[in-house]
Amino acid sequence: MMFKTLSVIGLGYIGLPTAAVFASRKVRVYGVDVNENTVSTINRGGIHIVEPDLDIIVRAAVTEGYLSASTKVSAADAFIIAVPTPFKENHVADLTYIEKACQALAPVLEQGNLVILESTSPVGATEKIAEWLAIARPDLTFPQSHGESSDIRIAHCPERVLPGHVLRELVQNDRVIGGMTPACSAAAVALYKTFVKGDCVITNSRTAEMAKLTENSFRDVNIAFANELSMICDKLDINVWELISLANRHPRVNILQPGAGVGGHCIAVDPWFIVDSCPDQARIIRMAREVNDSKPEWVLDKVKQQLDVWHKANPDAGRSHAKVAVLGLAFKPDIDDLRESPALDIALELADTGCQLLIVEPNITALPKQFSQPEVVLTDVRSALDADIICVLVRHSAFSVIKPELANHNAVVDAVGLLR
Repeated sequence: MMFKTLSVIGLGYIGLPTAAVFASRKVRVYGVDVNENTVSTINRGGIHIVEPDLDIIVRAAVTEGYLSASTKVSAADAFIIAVPTPFKENHVADLTYIEKACQALAPVLEQGNLVILESTSPVGATEKIAEWLAIARPDLTFPQSHGESSDIRIAHCPERVLPGHVLRELVQNDRVIGGMTPACSAAAVALYKTFVKGDCVITNSRTAEMAKLTENSFRDVNIAFANELSMICDKLDINVWELISLANRHPRVNILQPGAGVGGHCIAVDPWFIVDSCPDQARIIRMAREVNDSKPEWVLDKVKQQLDVWHKANPDAGRSHAKVAVLGLAFKPDIDDLRESPALDIALELADTGCQLLIVEPNITALPKQFSQPEVVLTDVRSALDADIICVLVRHSAFSVIKPELANHNAVVDAVGLLR
């Protein structure tokens, strides 16, 4: 089965690298995004996100004519949906972006096409897109009604890549292929084998959906253990970093590192999809989410305690005279992704306290629009050392150069163990 053309809907942190890798294998890729600036940037051979080596691959693919971007969906042999799946109130999954993607691609569907949902989704979402497409195109047949003989093949194939290593992991990692029928799975395997060197493991769409949610929930539960341990150790006056190092010497113990919380579009969101589907059964998963969601408030309390100490030492100074530095806004080290970032939430809360706020985030060039206060500035890491209080929220490699100065600073809240 050959795929000469591909449409990738959603050109974000997953969609653009995926489109670029396919294009590098001489597949004609039509990228689609609602953001006109994203589209124009890509068509110039540029990128709008930070990911190592992605700029080189995109530039080459655009120059050679294998990749282009548009706000409209073009006809193709296969379609990959890679749009966001946030949640609404009460942590209910919001499938609006997926539904709109289906509406956009439905008019150009043709017999023999393959539609793949890559967006991390609650169980049953793949079946939902099959229903939406069937309603939009009654002239075509779909797996839920015609099984193996359907005109359109549909599958869920979740991404499982690490930001900062996306290009390598797209190629090398195993891929879970969840077709609505065996024929759907076979078509999806044929597409991904264009570049995937890992195994393409076949299952059904529901199990594939749950596999991705399970992977991220497993991580979330383990991070919650580390974060809870850090709060316990603080209460008992124990160095949590030393404790974890000692405990991990046990041959069957591997405790993760605590932080300021959990961010990103996956780990901070996906466990709630399981909780929403099975609220009475997902007790540990829910509790882990609650622990990790509470960690930013705990870090904030630590900063406020340091502010109280500063005010006692400077009784004639107002809050506006206090200078607080925040090191890191991204949800993890050495990327520019601020989605669901606990560091960003902490910084926004600190901005509302009225203090002077110095933000150091080496992977962005301008502060997010949420920071409207004139007292908030984006600065370099050396300038942060002049602050009265320094809060380390992300372990960016760029921060290692000031570790000696941080170690001698008298008011540092180290939420990520940079100084351990």
